[in-house]
Amino acid sequence: MPKLYIGNLSGQLTDNGLQELFAGKGFQVTSARVICDREGGRSRGFGFVELGSSDDVTRAIGEMNGLNVEGRTLQVNEARPEEPRGGGCRSQAPRAYSVGRAGSNRRNK
Repeated sequence: MPKLYIGNLSGQLTDNGLQELFAGKGFQVTSARVICDREGGRSRGFGFVELGSSDDVTRAIGEMNGLNVEGRTLQVNEARPEEPRGGGCRSQAPRAYSVGRAGSNRRNK
């Protein structure tokens, strides 16, 4: 399915809000997801929208890129395919850590 990257989203925009935003402009939305951080569940300011056709992707980029939504200027681009996980820092060998709690290597006097 054709997928769009949507950047510079308001922190208050939800998955449903993102879907309604595109559906309200006449696009057939298959799915919409705002990406949130793991710890606090807050929006990371970007998301993805899957549309029904490649023609909709081209039209959505033209119509939605630069649109002001909740005081933010949207960045709308075709999403890149996901890269396999494990790149960057995660692929490096784990760092060595000392065993025990901090200060446990001290000698008792």
